[in-house]
Amino acid sequence: MNDAIAQPAKAKEEVGKFTKGSIKRHVLVMSASGAVGLISIFAVDLLSLLYISWLGNVNFTAGVGYATAVMFFATSANVGMMIGLSALVSRALGARERERARRLSGTTSILSALAALAMSVLIMLTLNPLLTLMGATGDTHEVAYRFLMIAMPSNVFLGYGMALSGVLRSVGDAKRSMYVTLSGGIASAFIDPILIFGLGLGTDGAAIATVLSRLVFCAVGLYGAVRVHDLVKRPTALQVVEDFMPLFAIALPAVLTNLAAPVAGAFMTAVLAPFGDEAVAANAIITRLIPVAFGSIFALSGAVGPIIGQNLGARNIARVRGTLVDSLVISALAVVFAWVVLALTRDWISFIFHATPGTADLVSFFCVVLAGTWIFHAALFVANASFNNLGAPALATAFNWGKSTIGTIPFALVGVQLWGVKGALIGQGVGAVLFGVAGVYAAFRVVARIERRWNSEKI
Repeated sequence: MNDAIAQPAKAKEEVGKFTKGSIKRHVLVMSASGAVGLISIFAVDLLSLLYISWLGNVNFTAGVGYATAVMFFATSANVGMMIGLSALVSRALGARERERARRLSGTTSILSALAALAMSVLIMLTLNPLLTLMGATGDTHEVAYRFLMIAMPSNVFLGYGMALSGVLRSVGDAKRSMYVTLSGGIASAFIDPILIFGLGLGTDGAAIATVLSRLVFCAVGLYGAVRVHDLVKRPTALQVVEDFMPLFAIALPAVLTNLAAPVAGAFMTAVLAPFGDEAVAANAIITRLIPVAFGSIFALSGAVGPIIGQNLGARNIARVRGTLVDSLVISALAVVFAWVVLALTRDWISFIFHATPGTADLVSFFCVVLAGTWIFHAALFVANASFNNLGAPALATAFNWGKSTIGTIPFALVGVQLWGVKGALIGQGVGAVLFGVAGVYAAFRVVARIERRWNSEKI
């Protein structure tokens, strides 16, 4: 008997998995497994940049840095779609409605792929002015443009693969969700050096490797969600249309929320551009270091959603609040650990990237000083995950955009005037502290409001 046939017999055990047992264990298991996969993807991105830096041309490193900032828009939109999908599917599973969960998995994954395709087309149509607006010029502009024109069409596979990974998270299969992201990372780790150095394709080789790894990513996701769990029902066109609004009611605010970060990243790139390719190259290294060092935080924010969603569906407010508290504690400890590692390895990081003195100075400054502000970035990630799954996605949008605009632009502009490049980075960190604290406060207020509403319904 194959897994797909055997799965329905196990449905009763899987439904509501997060509604019982240790909350800390659920958070740790889901986060740790997700972190392995995410870190593998981002580690490969970091390796790609490392290989590019070994070509000995700072324009190549800076160009890939600009490309990364642009691709962040598409990836962030995909994450937003995955958040919406996970919220709907996990709620259905928490309410013990497996057939509805199967239908939602099918329709929302297709909608996620279509949204990813639309984002790719939009970016490719506006690519030249977008790179110019961010400050890319000359050879650096050309490197970024070629990289993105090769890599961006594959965003549809990334979007669909991330949706399938969200399905696996929703059912509580942390291991196979990890396999999805891990497979793409492993594939790229082998393909990158072959194309970049073996075939002499340079930055074009890195872009092609990105495309191939996303195909692997998507294939492994299909196997886990369809063959193993039989949790993706083939939908009709009418069902896709009918489920459009329920998905986008959650996903659209989540997408808008997630797009705030790449907007802030693009703004920071533009602020640093006048200081030359050394500053842009440093920013490229830092932005690739962040998801590797703090991959557990990115994973935790994604893992929190299904846990909150299932307990919300089961109307267990104590476990919802417990999930929020445990997630904040675990995320803070994870950041402190990563901060220490970065501080201790800062010189080694600059050395392996063949960083020039100016680039190395900025990288070290981030590792020793600014990495600590990620405690507050992480807190806001957790708060936003709770907003998206507790029926308050508009708050997640407001806080993320607040941090990326009010919490970034004025502070960075003042900082750059006072202390140059380092001042701009400090300003961004100050904004994160303010909005992280405010976001956590608001998250607990939302939980309290739901509890009051449920209590009033019992009277």
